[in-house]
Amino acid sequence: MACGKYIPCGPCTFDDVTKDARRWCTDCEEGLCEDCENIHRRSKASRNHKVISIDDYQKIENVSISQVCEQHGENLEWFCKSHDEVLCVVCVPSKHKACSDVIPINVNAANARQSSALSNLEDTIEKTLSNVKQCIRNRESATKELEKQELEVKTMVLETKAKINDHLDKLQEKLLHELRSTVQTCKSKYTKILRKLESTEEMLKKLRDQTLHMKQFSSDVQVFLGIRQVNRQLVHEVESIKTEIGAAKDYELKVSIDSLIVKLSNEVEEFGKIMVSETATNLDIRDSKFDQAQIEINVPNSRNIFDIKLQLIKSFQMTSEHKLNVSGCLVLPNGNLLMANATKEYHLKEYNDRGEHIRDIRVSDQPYAIAMIDFDRIVVSYGGALFIEIRHINTFNVEKKISLQNNCWGVSHADGKLYVVHGDSVQVLDLSGQNLKTIKTVSNHISRICASRDRIIYSDWDNDKVYCCNLNGTKLLQLKKNIIFPRDITEDNYHNVFVVGYTSNNLTIVGQDGENSKTLLTESDGLRQPRTVFYDKAKRLLVICNDGGKVLLYKDV
Repeated sequence: MACGKYIPCGPCTFDDVTKDARRWCTDCEEGLCEDCENIHRRSKASRNHKVISIDDYQKIENVSISQVCEQHGENLEWFCKSHDEVLCVVCVPSKHKACSDVIPINVNAANARQSSALSNLEDTIEKTLSNVKQCIRNRESATKELEKQELEVKTMVLETKAKINDHLDKLQEKLLHELRSTVQTCKSKYTKILRKLESTEEMLKKLRDQTLHMKQFSSDVQVFLGIRQVNRQLVHEVESIKTEIGAAKDYELKVSIDSLIVKLSNEVEEFGKIMVSETATNLDIRDSKFDQAQIEINVPNSRNIFDIKLQLIKSFQMTSEHKLNVSGCLVLPNGNLLMANATKEYHLKEYNDRGEHIRDIRVSDQPYAIAMIDFDRIVVSYGGALFIEIRHINTFNVEKKISLQNNCWGVSHADGKLYVVHGDSVQVLDLSGQNLKTIKTVSNHISRICASRDRIIYSDWDNDKVYCCNLNGTKLLQLKKNIIFPRDITEDNYHNVFVVGYTSNNLTIVGQDGENSKTLLTESDGLRQPRTVFYDKAKRLLVICNDGGKVLLYKDV
């Protein structure tokens, strides 16, 4: 296949003639000059080939579509409808000999341009592109938030240092003030005795001079008397000074630095630690239409319920400071579990599939039921509150609050419509909140619902029954299969119905015909007053939550 701006004419090149191609045959995968195009159009073998302009070809020349079997190297000419697989002439007898619906690929591809598969692919690409753009915006926002956090941490470090320095300055000034005061007191005591000694020194000098003069110039009687008088004065002064000296103290100044200050300077080796907490981003680029398309292509229309087996892969106990009252659950696109805890804490609780608590998500009231709308949104009902909310899966922010006239219990979504249970009726809404119709239920004790494209199933807890109705409310089936107090219901990919019995402590599956049923799990498997059940069709994962928050995860094998 030629590439680049210069596209030669294929037939002319075969004849060693160089000509520019003006058109491109997508069947022959070669360029055509004007003369060769005319010949190509007149030929019976190629007159129905699709010929496009070179400009249009250059738009698709980088689209790699192989028409050759990777295993056998032969052209892909056949299509097996049962296995949704394109085949070459070698594949047919080797792997699909028993298949009755192997047809030529050109027959199946005749309307490919107008097929729903192409439309779904285009929708999937657009939705995935939108999701990728959302992820890009999310990461850009996260980067800006990280930079903001960096500035906040830096500011905190500098402010903390400034506070420490300011506090140390104040402590230093206080200590130096105490030092000055102490030194002044000690000096004052030194000065007092020093002055006393100096005074005594002066007096002794005078006594010495007087004694010398008395000796030189006084009479004997005067000397006799003077000796005794001076001696008494000297003794008195000596005793006085001895008392002063005996009470004198020497002072030595030292300082005892506070142990925390010593630790700060000697032992504290880090100003602090930078801590990074990691949480799941909940980013997801899958598209619901794509998953649905995969299910429609790859699975048959029915399944024998007696072949169904459940394998326990994990069980764990939810934790809370308060009483748990789990009334709804689902599996998020990232594989985490979301639980509606119908208490006054007003929380949805998120766990990973290992049973580790991720976070509590604050909501507007006591949540009762939750349901997936698509890979971007969920819907939450609030039991006694007169509203439901559509919330974004990544942020869990409210995108739409829909007011209702009655209490809203079970809630489900199918085909762009919301189905809300009011006890004795089901209200059908579009995603903008507009009321489409109200379906009268068979019983007045309905709390749970599971909706699909062409039917609704709801449980009657008072009469121990499960009803299947069409979208007009006409009862199609009535299921009562060893289930006492049916709490919650869910469907698998084949419209088989899983029902948990709160009082009977079991999980029962009822076939889509409503006639056959099978008890899959009992109290011996850990079911003790099971309150809610959810089946993830993409992962074939079944989630059951008992009263009290015991969660059991099963793989549908």
